[in-house]
Amino acid sequence: MSGTLNKVMLIGHLGDEVKMHYFDDKNCVGRFPLATNETYTNKQTNERVSNTEWHNIVVRNKAAEICEKYLSKGDKVYIEGRIKTRKWTDDKGMERYSTEIQCTDFTFLTNKNEQQQSQQQNTPSHSPQPQQSTTNTVVPDGDDDLPF
Repeated sequence: MSGTLNKVMLIGHLGDEVKMHYFDDKNCVGRFPLATNETYTNKQTNERVSNTEWHNIVVRNKAAEICEKYLSKGDKVYIEGRIKTRKWTDDKGMERYSTEIQCTDFTFLTNKNEQQQSQQQNTPSHSPQPQQSTTNTVVPDGDDDLPF
């Protein structure tokens, strides 16, 4: 073991849709910004202060395709990965740096059913919404409210 660790764990909201880039060899990369918030009370002024930190997330291949398919702007997601800083030269010959989070694992935290229901409630409609039958709903293990 080398005695060092490069590990990042973030929970935040997508700031934009996942942008995909495909390569000739069938590999791909997805990129999206992730916002994390810090809120505290300023002891001198007793004001609530909120700071937002933006992270550039990079996800590869099959994981990128899954993120593109299921994530959208505003969704909450858990990201695990490592910090990577890239260096390049821009059009004017200046050296530029970009710090990214190379995603190795993720978990979607936004429930799509709840999101769709809230969007329907917030969107005025001129025709009544059809009622959905719940008689054939299957509840996966661990998601019920039974105490045993």
